[in-house]
Amino acid sequence: MAANGSRIDLSTLPLGDRPASRAARLIPGLVLYGASMAVMVRSGLGLPPWDVLHEGLSGRLGLSFGQVTALTGGLVLLAWIPLRQRPGIGTVANILVIALVVDAALAVLPTPRTVVVQSIFLVTGVVLNGLATATYVGARLGPGPRDGLMTGLAERTGRSVQLVRTAIEVLVLTVGWLLGGTLGLGTVCYAVAIGPVTQFFLPLVAVRSRPTVRRPRDGAATATPRPEDAVVKPSPAPSPAPAPVDPGSTTPPAPDHRCTTSSD
Repeated sequence: MAANGSRIDLSTLPLGDRPASRAARLIPGLVLYGASMAVMVRSGLGLPPWDVLHEGLSGRLGLSFGQVTALTGGLVLLAWIPLRQRPGIGTVANILVIALVVDAALAVLPTPRTVVVQSIFLVTGVVLNGLATATYVGARLGPGPRDGLMTGLAERTGRSVQLVRTAIEVLVLTVGWLLGGTLGLGTVCYAVAIGPVTQFFLPLVAVRSRPTVRRPRDGAATATPRPEDAVVKPSPAPSPAPAPVDPGSTTPPAPDHRCTTSSD
């Protein structure tokens, strides 16, 4: 992803690379994600595609919203096997933490009675969801099951991530709507706003890669030089050419003091 004209690397980092700092992003990010999902559900104005499916399955199976979220995440994770995707700690935590938090939040959040309050719930949910996504993805401890499915299919099929994501979400949205999930204004608002909101927060919370260090033969670590740091040395000034001699002049030419090798 790009931010402020530069690309933000979101690939998974080794577990030993700043684990405390990354865990401090992952867990709060997932908690906030589950809470934001609950806020959008309570708005009653429409849900994101995957949550339309979760709500539809919840009504059909008699399970809680969080239970269906975890069940769906586990099934999607199985689809990683033929795609040769590798889950990380963040992948497993995504399934467990979000499922627990969304049920807990739904148990305490009131149901708004007016369109104004519903709209406030919706906007708040979308903004918090974007912040949560940037925070837990920026921890770089592994993508969520659904994001991994998207990137895995894109790699295997050779199609663009945008095309694969659109195809998945249209399919999920259609199935969820047929099962009774809530499709409405909130669905459209989420689709339009979640990308820019997430992009806004990413530079503020994402864990950056450490600068590349090059070790010469003597063992001392030196930073890889950047092209803009190169110093251009000026070329030496050329020696002045001897003045030409006018054949008609009676003035003898100036003696040449340059050293010459005698032939004697």
